[in-house]
Amino acid sequence: MKKILSFTLFLAAIIPIVSAQKKQFITVREDSARKEIIVMADDSPFTAFIYPDNLEKPTLYPIFAANGEVITRGFPLAPRPNEPTDHPHHIGLWMNYESVNGLDFWNNSSAIPEIKKNKYGWIKTTAISETKSGTAGVIKYTADWCDIKKHVLLKEHTAFTFTATTNFRVIDRTTTFTAMEAVSFADVKDGLLGLRVAHELELPSKEERQFTDMHGSVTTIKGNSESNTIGHYITSENKVDDDAWGTRGKWCMLYGQKGKDTISIVIMDNPDNVGYPTYWHARGYGLFAANPLGQKVFSNGNEVLNLRLEKGNSVTFRYRILIASDKKRLSIMAVNRLWEEFAFSNKRDRK
Repeated sequence: MKKILSFTLFLAAIIPIVSAQKKQFITVREDSARKEIIVMADDSPFTAFIYPDNLEKPTLYPIFAANGEVITRGFPLAPRPNEPTDHPHHIGLWMNYESVNGLDFWNNSSAIPEIKKNKYGWIKTTAISETKSGTAGVIKYTADWCDIKKHVLLKEHTAFTFTATTNFRVIDRTTTFTAMEAVSFADVKDGLLGLRVAHELELPSKEERQFTDMHGSVTTIKGNSESNTIGHYITSENKVDDDAWGTRGKWCMLYGQKGKDTISIVIMDNPDNVGYPTYWHARGYGLFAANPLGQKVFSNGNEVLNLRLEKGNSVTFRYRILIASDKKRLSIMAVNRLWEEFAFSNKRDRK
């Protein structure tokens, strides 16, 4: 009885945050010739699922907040003035990994020399299995994770659900990987769910920094101490800004002003996910990623996961990306309540 009462009070508490706002109609429109699916909230742009042949992975790009502000970086597909041009593989919102049987899916891009391409992997969309419009829009697709010779390591089945209200945009992603052969995910830093945000949402920094991938390729990040870069991180464990990187948490929020409003972007981990609570690969230069699989790297060798799937076995990951736009950022209490709603939703659905 106490549990029922507690959950009832919890639901009552979140009603003023989201449920009191009328859900907008989500239009999902497929353009198979262009290999993209446009998502609209009422008559406003929300995002697009793009999977052209010249991209090394499918992605959601661009992504808009409810106030019309673009929250994703434009480069390399549609560069905007004064934004950084590092890491050309950081496009929109994506899911891939740096080491799958030694193949690097994360860092693959058009910038990789042809002579080195055999060390990288591709995610090729093989079918759009469902699109649906309504108060909740749906996109479902399948994809092959393959090497340069199109040998398939993993089959991916992904479902996106999109919802929106006056101030909120919500993207739910459920992805299942099935091994076509024995597959190992080594403990590395670059993975799993990634988002590259607009320049204005970066954390300000005067320092030039260098980052090296598993193949020794070095990327230099210039300082960005301009007055219009005013982003901040905070995690469920109250780790803030650069201290959020390499720490665990059930959610992480990036917030900052863009346009007239404060944009709050929350990535939520789910208790059913492997490696929960995830480590946050949250960089100040605009990479906002959840990596539950790189435990050895983030724990300085104190933990080891090295996830392995035998042939025919599967693993599923569920994430929620919530984008709020308002005069102030979301409160910690509000984010905790919204995370609880997400964490418990799949358990209620099974009943």
